[in-house]
Amino acid sequence: MARPRKPLLSRALIVEAAGALVDAEGLEAVSTRRLAAALGVSGPSLYNHFRTKDEILEAVADAVSARVDLSMFEDGGRDWRGALHAWAHSYRDALSDHPNIVPVLARGPGRRPAGLRLADAVFGAMTEAGWPPGQATRIGALMRYFILGSAVASFAGGFVDDETAYDPSDYPHLGQAHLLAERRREVDEGAFETGLTALLDGLALQYEALRETVR
Repeated sequence: MARPRKPLLSRALIVEAAGALVDAEGLEAVSTRRLAAALGVSGPSLYNHFRTKDEILEAVADAVSARVDLSMFEDGGRDWRGALHAWAHSYRDALSDHPNIVPVLARGPGRRPAGLRLADAVFGAMTEAGWPPGQATRIGALMRYFILGSAVASFAGGFVDDETAYDPSDYPHLGQAHLLAERRREVDEGAFETGLTALLDGLALQYEALRETVR
């Protein structure tokens, strides 16, 4: 029997096509019609794999979560702070490559397997390090707020590359703001590292205070 010209339809192919569409045009661009056309199949055939568009977007979001490195939480030689630092960068890198899917991820892991493994790894590492369960939960939430927020938009990219746009008579402290756009990566990554360091410094102080109470 001759091989089919196109690969058989699968969940993985649908998620790949939907992810490419989200990256290129945003969440609203995803529809059964668009996906079917991209995959060269009939619309109803997609429902053999996903019941709704939302299920497809959830799967795309989970595929992004699956790209986040969690190995640092399995490394017994790394302390909780070092693990959080490495994980935060891996998480942000994954989101920075796919910013349009962040609103779906922001809803929480729900039933998404990769998202749940991520939450489980962070919570487990914090409790094993000695953080009380309630505080470990709050740390996981805090880190997620910070990382997701950093991936939603670019601060530097919000300024235009036009020296005349920021009249010093109106904005006396924005004389160099037109230079931010061309330094977008440097500024945004520096801001992330500055905030992450401050956040972890604060948690380290709390951790030391916690250790004092149990001595």
